[in-house]
Amino acid sequence: DILVDGKLCDCDIVVNCKVGDPIPLEVKLTNWSKHSVGPFALTVTPYQDYQNGVHNYELQDAITFVGSNTFYIDSVKPTKDSVYFGALLFLYTGDFYLNIKFHEDNCSRELPLSWFCLPSVHIRAMEPM
Repeated sequence: DILVDGKLCDCDIVVNCKVGDPIPLEVKLTNWSKHSVGPFALTVTPYQDYQNGVHNYELQDAITFVGSNTFYIDSVKPTKDSVYFGALLFLYTGDFYLNIKFHEDNCSRELPLSWFCLPSVHIRAMEPM
C-alpha cells in the first residue's frame, strides 16, 4: 500500500496537496511469501508525464524530499508488514507522479512479484488558498 498525505493511492486516485507544505509519504510492504526477503532498497523518484511518451525526471528545483528518497530495508519476515515513512515538499504547482523501484542487494533472494505492481501515484500540487 502507498499512502500520500494519509490517503491510500490507487491507480485512479489523484492526491491533491499544497505547494510549500510537507506531504507525508508512507509505503507499506507485506511479505506474503514463506521466506524472509531482503536486504534491499526502495527508491521513490518523482517525475512529470507530458502525455506524449516523454517523462521529465529533472525535478530537483520543483520537488524535494524531507529526509531521503531511498529506504534501506534489512528484511521483511514472512506474513509481516514493514512500513517506511518519508515526506515530499512541492515547490511549484503541477501534476507529478512517483516511480517506486526496488533494488536487491542479494540476487539469490527474490522479492514478491506483487511489490513490482505497486499502484501509480499521481499528485497534484496546487497553490495554497
